[in-house]
Amino acid sequence: MTGGDIRVVVADDQEIARTGLRMILDAQPGIEVVGEAADGRRAVELARRLRPDVCLFDIRMPGLDGIEATRRLAGPGVAEPLAVVVITTFDLDEYVYAALRAGARGFLLKDAGPDLLSQAVRAAANGDALIAPNITARLLESFAFAGTVAPPAQPVEALTSREEEILATVARGRTNSEIADELHISLSTVKSHIASLMMKLGVRNRVEIAMWAYETRRVRP
Repeated sequence: MTGGDIRVVVADDQEIARTGLRMILDAQPGIEVVGEAADGRRAVELARRLRPDVCLFDIRMPGLDGIEATRRLAGPGVAEPLAVVVITTFDLDEYVYAALRAGARGFLLKDAGPDLLSQAVRAAANGDALIAPNITARLLESFAFAGTVAPPAQPVEALTSREEEILATVARGRTNSEIADELHISLSTVKSHIASLMMKLGVRNRVEIAMWAYETRRVRP
């Protein structure tokens, strides 16, 4: 994303929660809430019409929940996917897993606080992804032992040694800046390697890179 405010659509069935999220986000420089919805169906309609930079969805909503709303806007097969961050009160592995599988670029708990919320929105708007640090390790550990219905796809081209390093850092929840500092490379080089990983692995974002790393046992908890 380049230029202008980050435009956000917020969906939550509780009015007080929507109001709180709007106040927090509108107070952040460079972020503007452009629409609100009280249920998933309305959220999908609004997002398709407004084409925001980021959708911030609660998981539990009437009619159409946040996971299905995410799948319709960002899931496999969506021609022009939108960036979705899922936010919930419920710290449950199955919610996190389902949301990320549906195409979410981030997952936060409602008590995450303004800083982490704005970080997640900015990351999603920039094509990145952020999962609340307190659930990242446990979530990825669950991937390592849950097993999958089908074996994870192998890369279309072998990963380089540097890409293997980048893979490991992404899987451990590091941001691009942290990876650049840790590996003593430039931010643009990190982004280039991550783009290459996504192409080779056939995935859409860094969250899926992390899931692939654990499912293939490239990285262990």
